[in-house]
Amino acid sequence: MIEKIHNQTRIILDSIADGVFTVDTEWKITSFNRAAEKITGIKKEEAIGRYCWEVFKASICEKECSLKSTIKTKKPIINQHIFIVNSKGDRIPVSISTAILKDEKGNVVGGVETFRDLSVIEELRKELANHHTFLDIITKNQEMRRLFGMLELVAGSDTTVLLEGESGTGKELFARAIHSLSHRKNGPMVTVNCGALPDTLLESELFGYKAGAFTDAKRDKPGRLAMAEKGTLFLDEIGDISPMLQMRLLRVLQDKVYEPLGSTKSEKADVRVLAATNKNLLKMVNEGSFRDDLYYRINIVKLVLPPLRKRREDIPLLAAHFLKKYGSFQDKEIQGLSHEAMKVLMSYDFPGNVRELENIIEYATVVCKNHFVEVTHLPETLHQPRAGPVPTPPLESNLNGLSMDELEKNFIYESLRKNNWSRKRAAAQMGIHPSTLWRKMKRLNITIPK
Repeated sequence: MIEKIHNQTRIILDSIADGVFTVDTEWKITSFNRAAEKITGIKKEEAIGRYCWEVFKASICEKECSLKSTIKTKKPIINQHIFIVNSKGDRIPVSISTAILKDEKGNVVGGVETFRDLSVIEELRKELANHHTFLDIITKNQEMRRLFGMLELVAGSDTTVLLEGESGTGKELFARAIHSLSHRKNGPMVTVNCGALPDTLLESELFGYKAGAFTDAKRDKPGRLAMAEKGTLFLDEIGDISPMLQMRLLRVLQDKVYEPLGSTKSEKADVRVLAATNKNLLKMVNEGSFRDDLYYRINIVKLVLPPLRKRREDIPLLAAHFLKKYGSFQDKEIQGLSHEAMKVLMSYDFPGNVRELENIIEYATVVCKNHFVEVTHLPETLHQPRAGPVPTPPLESNLNGLSMDELEKNFIYESLRKNNWSRKRAAAQMGIHPSTLWRKMKRLNITIPK
């Protein structure tokens, strides 16, 4: 009778699509069904009698075995997503569930684990994700996808393109996409952050110099223009360059020639120039702080990137992408965000845009010890109630009627105060480079209290 029951159980287990194996209290496999053979590529005869971790090579075996946790806590685990390695060395995504095995007297005699092959589902997920990506840019926003079409149109020429958008919206990603689609894709793409360097350094960085041009110039040094020959030069934060440099850059764009510092001979510049700014250049032209002839030279094609708060449908996609990226860095199996955590992200305005979201998710993967990111794993500035603006000396208590510089000063001062006067953390929260923040502080005469 007992033998008949065992045979019936074996037939039932072999007929289901999920892999099933059982272990005794010494963690040796006592049964292994047909689906388990198919998914792992290991025959039942080879599996039975061996330790489970020798056969079921899972990503959690070394850190936190789910079956061991179930036997220890008496609590089953349902549909935990992990990866196993089959006999061919392939990485297979599976969903596992665990339970304990007891004898007639209620004593624990082992455990059972079922696992479902998610390879097809994973392929479908990747295929769906591919519909929302374009050369490393992730979105399903209609305006962003319209810009993708523009990228393909402008990439084929050497026309100068101006990328406008707030800090952290992905202007450099768009520049790289244009370069990758262009006939210059096999040439170099050289990036210059115009807001990160003072004028004297920026000039020598752009144009290079000859030996003897100044005291420390012991030998010739090629500039970024020379390094970008036959490729693309990307000028980030172009609105921060001085009028003198604007004039020299205009000559490069008009005549395709330039002179390194200390040289009397003109050099040819076979480069395509892409520019980006988070400022309103037309307003700067009207104010006289940006040359109108340079503006119209770089503004042949202008692409305006929307901020993240205007493409909220992309927040779940981007959060999942960054979770996967930083989860692998931290060697953690984080499956996603809880409903409450996602609700917090969806209601946040992201002044630092995509870069700020990436920083938030990186922080969450560091502090998260579970399989899902909860609200408590998000930075405190997100899940704590946000109070209204509090006037803090030396800031004016009434913001009405303040100039743009005064408003910017207030904003930066508050960001520094909230980040315990750390320039690095404040810059990350605002989505700008620390050197850019330092330059703004110097211009606005902002000093950090002792």
